[in-house]
Formats: sequence, structure tokens, C-alpha cells
Amino acid sequence: MPTRRALLVASLTVAGVVAGLPAHAAGALVDVQIVDRSLGQVLPAHRYRGVPYVAGQPGNRYAVRMVNRTGARVLAVLSVDGINAVSGETAAVNQTGYVLAPYSSAEITGWRKSMTEAAAFYFTSLADSYAARTDRPDNVGVIGVAIYRERAARPEPRAYEPPWSSSGRDSEASRDAARGAGSGLGESRSAAEAAPSTDAARANAAPAPASPAVEKQRADAMGRLAQRAERLGTGHGEREHSPITHTAFERAGSEPNEVVRVRYDSHANLVAMGVIRTPDRPYEPQPFARFAPDPR
Repeated sequence: MPTRRALLVASLTVAGVVAGLPAHAAGALVDVQIVDRSLGQVLPAHRYRGVPYVAGQPGNRYAVRMVNRTGARVLAVLSVDGINAVSGETAAVNQTGYVLAPYSSAEITGWRKSMTEAAAFYFTSLADSYAARTDRPDNVGVIGVAIYRERAARPEPRAYEPPWSSSGRDSEASRDAARGAGSGLGESRSAAEAAPSTDAARANAAPAPASPAVEKQRADAMGRLAQRAERLGTGHGEREHSPITHTAFERAGSEPNEVVRVRYDSHANLVAMGVIRTPDRPYEPQPFARFAPDPR
């Protein structure tokens, strides 16, 4: 199986990341939390129909914190509003992502622009979201992480050599040197393929010219979205220092081992949807009670 493209976060937090994790962020392999950077806190998640929701504050910057619960490296492909956070492509699970070291965590703070910079994530209106501004508004309001385990290294087969060979020692040294040279080339080639260049990523992100029918469909979709209550999306903010390095990573399989999804919207919208219960929300009559109360 060919080595997949991947990125390694240069600065990772390694420590007791398994104990004491919030239950709402639980994933079998990787936990995903949304951190409001403006407030300096993890946003509480409200489970609704099996999906965690968080309430974002318009204008606040945020980060996606991913915590590796396993003792092995994993690849995390991050999608924000249906867009790959590294390459800017319409997201798919087989694309480039971030490699997390064993029992480590990383906070992804923005759209990857280069090996040293990212454009900050921030909560904003649907019309101002990066997805809407690149004509891809359909999946605004959802953050997803596809997680892959790494394929275990296989021992390299050795050619049989008779013990009485006069050139045995020299031959073995030559083979070891050849193997070393081959490994170095492989690592160099993998590193070069680890992630698309900034120009390539921008080319992938740039939408192709659309036909009038497609443009009309997009306009109709934006019109339907505008008729709903103002939804939150993720903006393309100022560039920030965010260094990373390349690494090679071979996925254990073609399908992700886990997919974690988090929905987000404004507090008002989550209240209106019934995701967040508030004291001033009208009481909903219930058809059954446990016992008959005494009359007054």
C-alpha cells in the first residue's frame, strides 16, 4: 500500500491525556474538543440525538483539540464545514491530515496556509464563512475528524547465504549499505509527497468555473440558507505562526478506524432547536407521570 500524504504537528502536548477527559469528547481512539481561544476554555458539549453540539460566540477564535488516547501514532484528517483544514479541498477521508504521537494532543488553530502559518478559525456568520466564500456552504456547522491507525512495520526478508561463503561478510555489509540507501530514498520520497505545496493546495481549493445551471443551484441553496435563522460558520482569519513538519505515514487500511463529529451553532439557535434547555423555555406537557399527586 502506498504511503499516504500526512503532516506532523511540530509541537505536541504529551502527558496524562487519558485520565480525566471530559465525557462529552470521548472517542475510542481520539477525543475531539472545541476550545474557545478568546475565552480560554473548552466549550461544553450538549448531546442531542447522539451528536455533541457546542455553542460558539460570533467573532471568537477557536481551535480543534485532538487527543490521541492510544500508545501508537494515528493520522487525523480534519474537516471543518466540509473542507479539509490542511489542503482546502472539499473534504474526503483519504486526504492529508495531522499525525499525532502516542498519548499526545494538538490544537489546530486554523486553515493551513504554509509549513509555518495558518489562517485562524473564528466563529462568524454563514455568509462570511470560508465555505460560503468558496461556494461550498452545504456543510457549514460541522467539524469532523477521520482517524487512521498506522500499518505495522514489516521485517525485510533476507536472502539466504551459505555459511561457508568466502565473501559472506563483505556481501552482508554491501547489502546493509544498499538497504540503508534504499531506506533513505524512500524517506526522502515520502517526505516530498507528504503534503501538497501551498500553491498546489490553493489550486485544489479553487473552484472550477461553474455552468449557469450550477450557479443557479448555488444561488438557490444560499437563498434557502438565508431564509433560516442566521447560522454560524467558520471564518478565514488572520495568519498566525503555526509550524509543522512533514512525516511519512502508512494507513493500516483504506477506511478510517473512527470518525468523530461535532456540530456547532449559536447559543440562540441551539436553544431554538431544543439542544440546550433553558429555564425560560416554554414547558412541554408530558403525557405520563410516575405517581398520582395529592389534590390541593
